[in-house]
Amino acid sequence: MNIWTKRAGVPLLVLGLFGLLVIWGLYAVSPEIKQTYFPQLFIGDQIEFNRDIRPILNKNCIVCHGGVKQSGGFSLLFPDEAFAPNESGKPAIVAGSPDKSEMIRRIRHHDPEVRMPLEEDPLSDKEIELLTTWIEQGAQWQDHWAYIKPEEVVPPSPSSAWENNAIDQFVLHKMKASDLEPSAEAGKAILLRRVYLDLIGIPPTQNELQNFLDDESPDAYEKVVDTLLSSPHYGERWTSMWMDLARYADSKGYEKDAERKIWKYRDWLIHAFNKDMPYDEFITKQLAGDLLPNPTDDHLIATAFHRNTMTNDEGGTDNEEFRVAALIDRVNTTWSVLQGTTMECVQCHSHPYDAIRHKDFFKSYAFFNNTADEDVASETPKLITFNHEEERQDLEEIKNWVKDQSPVEEEKVAYYTHLIRLTEPKIHPHSFDEIKNGVITDGPNYLLVEDGGQARIKDVLLKGENSLFIRYRANKSTGLVEIRMDHPEGEQLGSWRIKKNKEGSNFETISIPVKPTSGKRDLYFVFKDPGQKGAVCTIEWILFHEALPGKIQPGYPEVKKKFISLLNQQEGVSTIPVMVELPEGYKRKTHIFERGNWMVHGEEVQPGVPEDWNEMPEGAPKNRLGLAQWLVSKDNPLTARVMVNRIWAQVFGTGIVETLEDFGSQGFAPSHPELLDWLALQFMEEHQWSLKKLLRQIVMSATYRQSSDFTPELLAIDPYNRLLARGPRVRLDAEQIRDQALAVSGLLSYKMYGPSVMPPQPEGLWQVVYSGLEWITSPGEDKYRRALYTFWRRTNPYPSLMSFDSPSREFCVTRRIDTNTPIQALVTLNDPVYMETALGLALRMVKADQHQVEKQISEGYRIAMAKEEIDLDKMKDLQLLYSEVLHHFEKNPEAAEALIGKEDIKLASLTVVANAIMNLDEFITKS
Repeated sequence: MNIWTKRAGVPLLVLGLFGLLVIWGLYAVSPEIKQTYFPQLFIGDQIEFNRDIRPILNKNCIVCHGGVKQSGGFSLLFPDEAFAPNESGKPAIVAGSPDKSEMIRRIRHHDPEVRMPLEEDPLSDKEIELLTTWIEQGAQWQDHWAYIKPEEVVPPSPSSAWENNAIDQFVLHKMKASDLEPSAEAGKAILLRRVYLDLIGIPPTQNELQNFLDDESPDAYEKVVDTLLSSPHYGERWTSMWMDLARYADSKGYEKDAERKIWKYRDWLIHAFNKDMPYDEFITKQLAGDLLPNPTDDHLIATAFHRNTMTNDEGGTDNEEFRVAALIDRVNTTWSVLQGTTMECVQCHSHPYDAIRHKDFFKSYAFFNNTADEDVASETPKLITFNHEEERQDLEEIKNWVKDQSPVEEEKVAYYTHLIRLTEPKIHPHSFDEIKNGVITDGPNYLLVEDGGQARIKDVLLKGENSLFIRYRANKSTGLVEIRMDHPEGEQLGSWRIKKNKEGSNFETISIPVKPTSGKRDLYFVFKDPGQKGAVCTIEWILFHEALPGKIQPGYPEVKKKFISLLNQQEGVSTIPVMVELPEGYKRKTHIFERGNWMVHGEEVQPGVPEDWNEMPEGAPKNRLGLAQWLVSKDNPLTARVMVNRIWAQVFGTGIVETLEDFGSQGFAPSHPELLDWLALQFMEEHQWSLKKLLRQIVMSATYRQSSDFTPELLAIDPYNRLLARGPRVRLDAEQIRDQALAVSGLLSYKMYGPSVMPPQPEGLWQVVYSGLEWITSPGEDKYRRALYTFWRRTNPYPSLMSFDSPSREFCVTRRIDTNTPIQALVTLNDPVYMETALGLALRMVKADQHQVEKQISEGYRIAMAKEEIDLDKMKDLQLLYSEVLHHFEKNPEAAEALIGKEDIKLASLTVVANAIMNLDEFITKS
């Protein structure tokens, strides 16, 4: 070493130490400087809030310091609350200074009476270190990943000839990170059955299987996919999925659970899926079709999505209580289905884990609070369709009459059509108070009043209407009803002479003239019937309206008569409950329910979305249509993600996010987050919300086309196939199991649309109090229709479907949890439907060969499994079963006749074999 180096070494060392001290001072003073300029030098890896900190807080802290409970005035749910001073006047978290953060002091404290979390095990050293380092690094907060708008994702570069599209690039990249390789492509027969079940819900026919096996062209599979996507049965398969989400049922629910005719909504869904209605339009019509400009029948029927809520017809119930219950269900369903968010947690308090405040629930509630339905037995509003040509011609004549009389013909035609087909806004009897000599009945709400009686409706907004509809019945032919304003003896608004109804007890709608008046008025209905002891007038509803124009024109009486006749038409009409928004003057105010109690009102709120989420689109109305526009906005981070994930789960058995119902911080993290975001952006932008294009992209991927076989090594590394190194292998859903059995037996009816049907079910299941409903097995092919057409009664759903985990549909179910129970085997072995399908398959087996049992069994297996051939072991087992059963029936021919209805022991034996084939695991499983 030379002398210069010796002399320079000391000052250089001093200078270096000085520089490090300067840097350290800056680092200590400014967390921002340390994070920006020297992260690797001083603090190692950057702590990520969502990955490292949120799980600790949710597991240990949020219960006492979150949306439900804020002990000590400290909450970790929102960043502004977390950094704010608590009850001590000091903040628990001081960014950049763990030593000054009370939170760190308390979680490190040696005294269990002081240490957090109280009365629980202390945090681990690793958890404490993570929290300390996080605060030291500046306590940077993050929104939960699901609430961050997806940004453009570039798929990993192709790295293998195996990859068919970008889906495979994401999946293979993840596989390789775990030292996995993809599985080989599934055999043609297996792949064909898989894609048939996924896209249309029923297996291929023998001809379709053979055609595919014979087609050696490179695009053979692609042609099959395109054919299935254009099949009318595609709409049935995906409607079946959506019916759980829409809680579709043919009954109203609760104890009486009376019939509800809403099957036209199911037809609408099938049509919508088949024509590949863009998902944004699909959502908008269901939430707010009635609020679209010039709504059509199609728009109105779509809104039945939210008329699938339950209605309580029981005596002694409060209509407002159950109207509120229906609205709460609509809020929860909307958020669960479209946003994967557990909004039901927020009814009573702020969300325990996610950034949704208590007030946000009622802002959502306000979107739905102004619909005309009111938990009445009639389930109005209903859209009426006239099925007979005569009534349809009468409606057209009324429309033409209005056109001829009105200068603003389109608006007036729509107004009078609305009056006839929807008849809203009605005022129902529960709006009456100050009742004298009368009563409002339980169950179906009617106002019953006798001589000398009166009843008031408070604060009715009159807008100058000159007519009033009254739907009533009377048991006598005399009497007078006067409608007076502000007092029982106040100014008379109108009156009508009671007359006995034509059919004795039937209700009739009449129209009476009233004095045009404006403003809010209390209306008193005063009943006078001198000399008619016991005379009672029963009112179902009233409605103020404008009289038909052209009163002085020739032909007016005839047109008005047809107008009133259509209002009273009961025969030859079909109806469906729909959503109708209340007009100004009838709208309700929305208040926060204190602690979720609908009877304790707090602050008034306006319609809105959670304040910590993306804002409503500019100019969006503050109604259900505005909510729909917000949901399908490209700025909404969840709508596309949630639907893409749901489709993925339908195809692969598990979603990229396993918890379809919960994308919040308590839900499962996505297995492939970049793929999820890429698919969501593709869905919105490239596919323009097309579900068919999305599905085509998924089923064309090499990921989807893999064999579902697995090795012990693969099972050990990835038991639940989250890395997708093999194809899907999942049990079919309840509807598919039944439909497949009907299909392979040759019994399946391909009839589409129309009212629900009643296939065979065990006797005695419908012995329900307060109901005259009976299960009458449908005749002919109707009893063999696809499962989605089965009549669905909430208190007693179709039993064989329930055995395979279908829900009761009292509430929305976003994810069925598959179970494996002995009852399921008992159903497919013994249920009359499955025994009949086994006989149908046996007849097809006999048709293949009259004599050789081996060929018959081979054909039955081929038909059932859509495979080329049966393996030797299965053949031996089934032949042995046949021999044993045949021997039994030879000794007991009466048992064979009891089984199949005729004396044919060979056919009976084949029926048992067919039943065994249809109970093999591979039959009820998609491989």
